[in-house]
Amino acid sequence: MTFLARVLRVLRALLRAVGTALIVPLLLFEEWGWEPLAALAARLSRLPFWAALEERLRRLPPWGAVLAFFVPMLLLLPVKVLALFLFSRGHAATGLTVLVLAKLAGTAVVARIFQLVEGPLMRIPWFARWYPRWKAWKDHVLTIVRQSRPWRLVRALNRRISRGWRRFREG
Repeated sequence: MTFLARVLRVLRALLRAVGTALIVPLLLFEEWGWEPLAALAARLSRLPFWAALEERLRRLPPWGAVLAFFVPMLLLLPVKVLALFLFSRGHAATGLTVLVLAKLAGTAVVARIFQLVEGPLMRIPWFARWYPRWKAWKDHVLTIVRQSRPWRLVRALNRRISRGWRRFREG
């Protein structure tokens, strides 16, 4: 192996490690919020308008399903601009609250849309090829994170706090 090939190999490994470290917090948020937020958004289907909207989403062709993901982004753009405006006016706490609520609402809607259009998306060749790979990679990374010592320590601390809180509430 030439010197250049070794350097490129090391750089590739380094880039992969840095990229993984940067994406892990996003994966953890998605993992934590995806299912519960999708379930919360699914409750909206009790409303006739929302149920009709979900039925239309289910019947979308594959490329319509892809385009459906842009709707939440477009709808939340003014909210994010509002948050930036609040930050610029010195209302950091309010701006942060608006951003967090927008992120939660956006994740809930996108998660629900994905549940509704996963079938049509899987008929798109590149999506059908790459989604299982993405899911396997994500699951592998999350398994490594969950087996790490810091993760286990935080989980143990969380369980201890939860038990203490239950004992406190029960008197």
